[in-house]
Amino acid sequence: MSSATRPIKPKKKIYKRWVIYIVLALIYVWALSGVPVEGFKETAGQISKAILSGIFSPDWDYVYLPEGEDLLRGLLDTLAIAILGTFISAFLCIPFAFWAANNMSRIKANAGIGKFFLSFVRTFPELVMALLFIKVVGPGSFAGVLALGLHSIGMLGKLFSEEVENIDLGPSEALKATGARPLQILWFAVFPQVLPGFISYTLYRFEINLRSASVLGIIGAGGIGTPLIFAMQSRDWSRVGIILLGIIVMVTIVDIISGYLRKKIV
Repeated sequence: MSSATRPIKPKKKIYKRWVIYIVLALIYVWALSGVPVEGFKETAGQISKAILSGIFSPDWDYVYLPEGEDLLRGLLDTLAIAILGTFISAFLCIPFAFWAANNMSRIKANAGIGKFFLSFVRTFPELVMALLFIKVVGPGSFAGVLALGLHSIGMLGKLFSEEVENIDLGPSEALKATGARPLQILWFAVFPQVLPGFISYTLYRFEINLRSASVLGIIGAGGIGTPLIFAMQSRDWSRVGIILLGIIVMVTIVDIISGYLRKKIV
């Protein structure tokens, strides 16, 4: 291509781009200038060395302890919290998903109220909900299950409602013309279309809940997070290393299985 036919970028676009870069750089400088930098402690190097040596030389004896809590029991507890929280939310969010779907109601205000409710529910993070449920039911796995279940209702409800809005209304209209009841239309025309998407979103949400369940134990909501925070407080870095290694292995295996199932379903 010759220089005569080569497109020339307007100077205004180049100037505009540089102005954006400069403004972003100034925003970063302004934001970082407010961060207090007091320097490192005198023992920072020693502590960092102890942390790294403990993480890279994990306590393998903690994997299984016949007399008490160990890594396997903590991971199993975390997995159970994630499964129950996801299972509860996947069923409870279905009516809210149809409530928030625009094509399931003749009055748009009803769908708007449903969308607002789902947005309100998912506003609160799992940690905040876990703290609230700990005050209600006490510390333990039950509080973690309730926190994950309630928060996931808002997240899955939003995804499910979008799946319902993308269905083909032709089968529903055909059944309605034959005199089918609303429940029959839902069962034979709507659910077959949305079920693969529902299962896929549920599996994806389970992956997220598994990571969240690993953290909830830090505040007393059960799971592997409880022995993790105890090991960190006692500076038992070798135990911290084996717990982190167990979390990595569990999350990786679940991600592989979930991804395989979602590909088969969708």
